[in-house]
Amino acid sequence: MIKKFLLGALCIAQFSLISANDLKNNPVKDNETGYYQNVPKTVIIKTKKFKVRIDKQPNGNYLYQSWGANTKITAKPSMIISDGELIPDGSGGNYYIEFNNNGTLYQVWRNYLTSSAKKAPYTLVVIGENGDTLVRQDAQVVKN
Repeated sequence: MIKKFLLGALCIAQFSLISANDLKNNPVKDNETGYYQNVPKTVIIKTKKFKVRIDKQPNGNYLYQSWGANTKITAKPSMIISDGELIPDGSGGNYYIEFNNNGTLYQVWRNYLTSSAKKAPYTLVVIGENGDTLVRQDAQVVKN
């Protein structure tokens, strides 16, 4: 009887460890929306005109740095914007990170779910103070 009890306890412990190992890659819950997003801590993307690096900061916000498309990212960035906010877009995994630079909004969209398999994984959108879209460029991942 004791052997069966110990064997059962050992089996439960092993299944618990297996389940715990499966949970190591936890998705991130942001903005108290209830949606879970798999957001990398750092991503570097490239459009036709820009290279953009986005880093998650220790305070939970995001940092935006950009360069010209042909400039190395080891050079000084041409623009730095802090305090970006992750905003979920539906429940399918899409999201965008929004940065405000003196009224001009910079949005980097992550396109998990699209109507086309050929759609780029990211899109850079810049919206002027009056609400007009100034830039909309598809982007490929340089480093993720």
